[in-house]
Amino acid sequence: MTPEMRLDATVRGRVQGVGYRYFVLEWAADLDLRGWVANDAGGAVRVVAEGPRDRLERLLDALGRGPAGARVDGVTPAWLPASGGFDRFDVRSRFHSGD
Repeated sequence: MTPEMRLDATVRGRVQGVGYRYFVLEWAADLDLRGWVANDAGGAVRVVAEGPRDRLERLLDALGRGPAGARVDGVTPAWLPASGGFDRFDVRSRFHSGD
């Protein structure tokens, strides 16, 4: 069994007001990941997801593309051990700072 990991990613560009969080929600659901996505006060989107590394890497690839209407200028990922504290994947309200 593959150990679970946490991907904590910040996505920069035109990623607010274009359905980006719901794009991430759909990908996370399809990949059976847990965590959350939220807008950042600086105009970025933050994604925290937990699950098997191979699925998280697929999500990371999708984060770099984004939905139609988005323009992704960059994604900064951080890899950490999973906390195991999530039971689903949520869209969180504006400017959520953490778990």
